[in-house]
Amino acid sequence: MISAFVGRDRELALIDRIWKSNKAALIILYGRRRVGKTRLLTHWMKRHPADGFYWMAEATSALDQLRSFSQALANFADPDIVAPLDFTYANWEQALRQVALLSREKRIAIFIDEVTYLMAVNPDFIATLQKAWDHWFTESNVVLALSGSQMSLLQKQLLSYDAPLYGRSTAQISLPPLPFGVTGAYFPEYSVADRVSIYAIWGGVPAYWERLDADLPVIDNLRLQLEPSNTWMLDEPKLLLQDFLTDFYNYVGIMRAMAQGQETLNDISARAGLSSGPASKYLSILRDTGFVERRVPVSERSIDSRRGRYFVVDPYLRFYYRYLAAYQSKLAMGQQRQMLENIEQSLPTFIEANTWQELCRQWLLMASAQDDLPLPVEHVGAEWKRTFAIDVVGISEMDRSLVLGCCLWNETPSDAEPIHELVRRTSSIIPTGEEDWSVYYVGFAAGGWLPEVQREVEAAIHDEKASRARRKWQPTGVRLVNLETLDADLTRWSTKAEAEELALMR
Repeated sequence: MISAFVGRDRELALIDRIWKSNKAALIILYGRRRVGKTRLLTHWMKRHPADGFYWMAEATSALDQLRSFSQALANFADPDIVAPLDFTYANWEQALRQVALLSREKRIAIFIDEVTYLMAVNPDFIATLQKAWDHWFTESNVVLALSGSQMSLLQKQLLSYDAPLYGRSTAQISLPPLPFGVTGAYFPEYSVADRVSIYAIWGGVPAYWERLDADLPVIDNLRLQLEPSNTWMLDEPKLLLQDFLTDFYNYVGIMRAMAQGQETLNDISARAGLSSGPASKYLSILRDTGFVERRVPVSERSIDSRRGRYFVVDPYLRFYYRYLAAYQSKLAMGQQRQMLENIEQSLPTFIEANTWQELCRQWLLMASAQDDLPLPVEHVGAEWKRTFAIDVVGISEMDRSLVLGCCLWNETPSDAEPIHELVRRTSSIIPTGEEDWSVYYVGFAAGGWLPEVQREVEAAIHDEKASRARRKWQPTGVRLVNLETLDADLTRWSTKAEAEELALMR
């Protein structure tokens, strides 16, 4: 589907501010593949068609790359004359010198996308660019943006302390996936539940969304994307990981173990058939990709806690290794039925354990930022012990405040039992030896709550307040949130926060 450009207002405003500064500027834009870097740059350039040009490097020879850039630059410099197909500057130093000369006449923007293709075949390119920047561009009127997806190469050549251009960039923009709050504008035809399903499968990656047909049910879109003639969903994981890894075999086993619910080092290594030492090393490398996180319980004060657990945080990779990886042979033969039936049956459980919990934690963090909670929280995550886990926990040790939440992905209204369970578990969460904590409860149920739940829970909390047997904490109240409320809140708060940030940037 072809859609209007949505989101990215912060990034566009930042580029606009840099453009209006009339100072030489170097922008480094990076992020995972398909996240929308190209769309951001081309969208800005379409709003400034006479002010510069966008050029994408290709996986071709160094000579072809230089020739392609030279012709793009020549055509921009004199739009009335088409550069000959064989025209090229003698080298990159000469081409960059020409950019600096052109910027003497007016402010220009040069956007170079997929710069890592240049770096791969021309190892001296960044050094040449450094020389050009120090000698010519610093006093020029140019905005130069470099963008790429191969994070390991970008980190080494552009972002690290030892990188040749370190300290010269005006802005380093890490482009994240789009937030869930944008899905309402992108997919107005879908229900909130359908949009959560889309986010659980494809995450916030615009290039994935553009492939979907909003006139079809989500499961039919998935079926079409998995036709034997349409292999991108099966090819994507390798493309995402190959920027960081060379030997995929053990990493794939670890990713599948995590996606199928193994979270501790021992469980992951056992499932993948590895000893804990090598598994720990592989997990450390996967964490560097940003696709995997190690989390500790919110109540822990050390990130090195022995209770740390590992999670696949990229929604598409999580979905792929949970469902698609085991069916590749059948999918290649066009045999989708069994897999799609399995997905339809288990997707609600998958959403509840992953995407729904993430959205509920996001709600809590944003509610706190908007002063929409009676208690302040500084950190949001989850809590787990040997015998139980709490889905959503917000904590402020300075204010001795705690927010506990449960997450239910249900179709029918829930009763009060999940909230009562939170109350029963509260004493186990309060840090040992500390008193005078205030505790607030939030129940997240996609299908809503039975009418009597609010009254019943408030009565139970009142009884807790009156109890003299418990002195370490005081309950302060409860809020019940359904799917529609969460969606409306996230959308409203995101819009408000973005508007406030944009106002500060202007």
